[in-house]
Amino acid sequence: MDDDQEIQNGESLVQEETRVPLISQEKRRLNNGDEEQPTKGRIREDTFMVYATTFVSACGSYACGSCVGYSSPTQSAIREDVHLSLAEYSMFGSILTFGAMFGAITSGKMADYIGRKRTMLLSSGFCTAGWLFIYFAQEAILLDIGRLATGYGMGVFSYMVPVFIAEVAPKDLRGMLTTLCWVMLCTGVSVSFILGTILTWRTLALTGIIPCAIVLFGLFTIPESPRWLAKRGNQKEFEASLRKLRGKNADIFEEAAEIQDYIETLEKLPKAKLLDLFQKRCQRPVTIGVGLMVCQQFGGINGISFYTSSIFESAGFPANVGTIIYAILPVIISAFSAFFIDGAGRKPLIVISGAGLVIGCLLTGISFFLKEHGLALGAAPALAVTGILVYVGAFSMGMGVIPWMMMSEIFPIDIKGVAGSLVTLVNWFGAWVCTLTFNFLMSWSSYGTFILYAAINALAIVFVIKLVPETKGRTLEQIHAAIDSS
Repeated sequence: MDDDQEIQNGESLVQEETRVPLISQEKRRLNNGDEEQPTKGRIREDTFMVYATTFVSACGSYACGSCVGYSSPTQSAIREDVHLSLAEYSMFGSILTFGAMFGAITSGKMADYIGRKRTMLLSSGFCTAGWLFIYFAQEAILLDIGRLATGYGMGVFSYMVPVFIAEVAPKDLRGMLTTLCWVMLCTGVSVSFILGTILTWRTLALTGIIPCAIVLFGLFTIPESPRWLAKRGNQKEFEASLRKLRGKNADIFEEAAEIQDYIETLEKLPKAKLLDLFQKRCQRPVTIGVGLMVCQQFGGINGISFYTSSIFESAGFPANVGTIIYAILPVIISAFSAFFIDGAGRKPLIVISGAGLVIGCLLTGISFFLKEHGLALGAAPALAVTGILVYVGAFSMGMGVIPWMMMSEIFPIDIKGVAGSLVTLVNWFGAWVCTLTFNFLMSWSSYGTFILYAAINALAIVFVIKLVPETKGRTLEQIHAAIDSS
């Protein structure tokens, strides 16, 4: 009878062992001293899947760029073909921002509930449907519906892409890979600008479907975010996802244990609501996230983009050529900075970027001052062009991408959904306010407008130096622990 009992107990132990996930078994054996600590530094033996996942996700950012860049080169053709008044076309252009704000409001909760991949899948569907509405439109209402749908998808993408990449990337590659979001967005804008000079507006709308199609099909080949799976309690899927991302021969124990320990700590906390963002533990990351988006948008980027063609014309420089240069320059600068962001760090780059924005605004403001007062009229156009190019180059170096990168890094996973939605909403609201107020400011004082933007960018530098932490070389869990302890 005792023998039978021992056999049953042995079988129970075997069954229990098979139910415990592999990482948990390894952690238990290590705690019992049965094995040596796994060798560190092997977590990135195979990075192919990380790069593939990043590329598929970043195509969502390219889709955002296609949406942003579409309206400028197509304005005259759409107005002529569909018989739109200037007010109707202004509605068509601006409704994109309203769609993006709706997307921002829903993106965080949706990503937490249905997952990162399904959220991007839904966003691709909205963008695709929107482009088809625009392609087949014969009247203003269909154009507006299509533009609103692409705006919604853009708002969701703008939150989800950097978050997803940050959650799947190793800590030593996270900065560079997240920067690719901005590179792809700039590329989407540039390609739309260039193709818009040679394609009809309907054909250009169809090209906007291409990145959406890559996302749609690519999502079936890449893994879900391991951090989201761990938060949902899907242990086997979590381990399989992390293994697929790091390679079959990589040592994932240390990273997996750190993620699990952090998730276990967060699970003890209540589910986050909007009002919870005002609690003491959330105040610093929310202040950093919202503050960076305010600095990004109210520093004048959308207003200056709006006025670029006129500035080039006033400088005697061909507007089409100048616009293409303006569109391509961010791609080159942001791609170049991507290779330095993990080495130089986020904070130094955004401070340097802010200094460049101040210089660019001052040069442009001085050019308008000289022109308005009839001084050095030969030098004023050159100053204006130089100021604009310095501004857009500096913006692309840091202020354009790092606020989105920091947003994906600083929020703990339990508040990431609601906090990310808030920050993305602030960004798109700021874009709308800046675009709305630019003409009024220019009517008040052309050079005063750029001096005001210079002052805001100077304050942004102070904000970054005082409040924004350096996050390079840290896991997301280490970043959150450091913010909580400060």
